[in-house]
Amino acid sequence: MTAACVLAAPAGAQLPTLGDGSDMNVATERKLGERVARELYRDPDYIDDPVLDEYVLEIWTRLLAAARTRGELTAELDGSFAWQVLLGKDRVINAFAVPGGWMGVQLGLINVTATRDELAAVLAHELSHVTQRHHSRLMTQQNQQAPWLIGAMILAALAASKNPEAANAMVAGGQAMAMQNQLNFSRDMEREADRVGFGVMTQAGFAPQGFVAMFEKLQQAARLNDNGNFPYLRTHPMTTERIAEGQSRQQLAERAAAAPGPDLVHAMMVGRSRVLSNPGVDNLRAYAGEADGAAGADRARQAGLLYAGALAGTRLREPATASRLVAKLVAITSGDARASRLASLLAAEVALSGGDAARAASLVDAAAAGRPEVMLSSQARLRSGRAGDAAQRLQTWVALHPRDAEAWQLLASAYTAQNQGLRAIRAEAESHVARLDYQAAIDRFKAAQDLARKSGAAGDHIEASIIDTRARQVALLLREQALER
Repeated sequence: MTAACVLAAPAGAQLPTLGDGSDMNVATERKLGERVARELYRDPDYIDDPVLDEYVLEIWTRLLAAARTRGELTAELDGSFAWQVLLGKDRVINAFAVPGGWMGVQLGLINVTATRDELAAVLAHELSHVTQRHHSRLMTQQNQQAPWLIGAMILAALAASKNPEAANAMVAGGQAMAMQNQLNFSRDMEREADRVGFGVMTQAGFAPQGFVAMFEKLQQAARLNDNGNFPYLRTHPMTTERIAEGQSRQQLAERAAAAPGPDLVHAMMVGRSRVLSNPGVDNLRAYAGEADGAAGADRARQAGLLYAGALAGTRLREPATASRLVAKLVAITSGDARASRLASLLAAEVALSGGDAARAASLVDAAAAGRPEVMLSSQARLRSGRAGDAAQRLQTWVALHPRDAEAWQLLASAYTAQNQGLRAIRAEAESHVARLDYQAAIDRFKAAQDLARKSGAAGDHIEASIIDTRARQVALLLREQALER
């Protein structure tokens, strides 16, 4: 496991690339990452929020493009690794790279960022751990320990940030515990991730001040001796050397362009993140109350407070409060196209949560290709009795995005509403495939095959043929998975 650590080498320092130095091939590393990812999908803290996912993925995609341009992301890794980001609703301030191109981001990290540049700094650092193949190189150094046992140690380290007892249950014996303690990256690897990550984020167009600001937050937390909310400080201690390097990078940032102006979009996404990661009734009421007192704040802060308050109103099932606050949000974001779009999407959520599916559908741009629009408009159409329209749009979406588990599940609901049982079961199976749960997928494919046989001549033969093919393909994946154990 790695954790977010945002430091950089001194300006002008000539730090050599460490080289690959790994005996683990790319395919094995990808499979190791998938094993960890399967467990993350099963974690109740894992969330699929189309709006927040889109925002994080926009940053992630820019960083990947920059890594390609700089030559850090090779064609082999680019085509073989997953390059997917999973969000967790935990309030701890953490992010971690997983072998094979998977990235985990806890909402607690988003909650403490003031700009998208700060979030980009964390993601760039973690991305660099993957592109430089630090996981596989570390495993090679650790006496060729079994990769799958190391995968279990990664999961144990993740569990430790939330429940030490659960983590200990995953670690059998002193040897395994020693391996867990060895998962920390070496100082050279951290410095390389700092250097490469800084180059990637600035190449992607993010302000270097974000790197420095995040470093300062980590430095301050280290001085306070870590109160448990910064789990990455235990695996990435703030050494004197790295603090000095960060201060040198700060001098570079101070000579760079002036700090960007208020970012309404980031403030709104932080507001969303805080509500999703603090769902208790008292917290939700606090967010709604803060929104009512937002008038004296600057525009970005007002947008963030109003967004959080309106979303909290939907969670509290108080449509009047949510509608009042989202109307203020729509007004204050007028003139900022990206912020205005997010305000409209939230207004649609408010309408949908209040039972007005028709209004929700009208507030979403039907021609927009973004995932939030696809999911929200499909939900609105489904609830307003237009299951056919919802299914048609979702069919197009999953054809282009077959890994979208939530879209497959929503498509299954749309098919069920149209009494298309065979297609509904297949969509459920594909949802499990997208989450790497191949056994559950096989069970659903078998149920679909049974239904197809019972349907006989009245059945959908094309769909039945697709199901047979997919069942064979997933059965092969399941056998490969079994061989890894």
